[in-house]
Amino acid sequence: MDDPALRRLLAGFRAFRARHYERQPEPWMRLVREGQRPEVLVVACSDSRVDPALLLGAEPGELFVVRNVAALVPPYAPDGAEHGTAAAIEFAVKVLGVRHVLVLGHGGCAGVAAARAGTPAGCEEFLGPWTRTVADAVSGLDEPAEMERAAVRRSLENLRGYPWLAEAERAGLLAVHGWRFDLERGRIEGYDEAAGRFRDLAP
Repeated sequence: MDDPALRRLLAGFRAFRARHYERQPEPWMRLVREGQRPEVLVVACSDSRVDPALLLGAEPGELFVVRNVAALVPPYAPDGAEHGTAAAIEFAVKVLGVRHVLVLGHGGCAGVAAARAGTPAGCEEFLGPWTRTVADAVSGLDEPAEMERAAVRRSLENLRGYPWLAEAERAGLLAVHGWRFDLERGRIEGYDEAAGRFRDLAP
């Protein structure tokens, strides 16, 4: 393995294996025996700077995570086509029985910026249609943070378009949350639906 990037990854895996499988194997063996029982589904961005488990200090088995460009939840569309994010949501809600669904946007999101400013050249085949999910929500906004908050709100709206998720929320079986990680300031803000605004969650 001559590539330095891949060598670093394998060195990281060896350190992980030594810590978790050689020194503290029981938590992993329990996950093997009992399977996963996460209480939280996180819809997060693919951005390499925003790792939900790292940001939230989560242990293996605590979060069920689906990552995509801009942390978007697409509209409910049971058309028989392939829908990766929707499939993860369906599995988390119907099979795993998660108690929370968290949309985690972030500062400096290039995917949200593309929804407002246009798709980067050469990315029209998949990225363009994907970011159009929130194009109208961010239209007319110029402040990046406001665009990112608008994208989170649109994803919350789309989540509630999944009838089985909305039914579970109405029954009190799960709660839906919209958060935004401020990459520059190292802060987490959450959408207060009653007040219609985002507020700092960890002052």
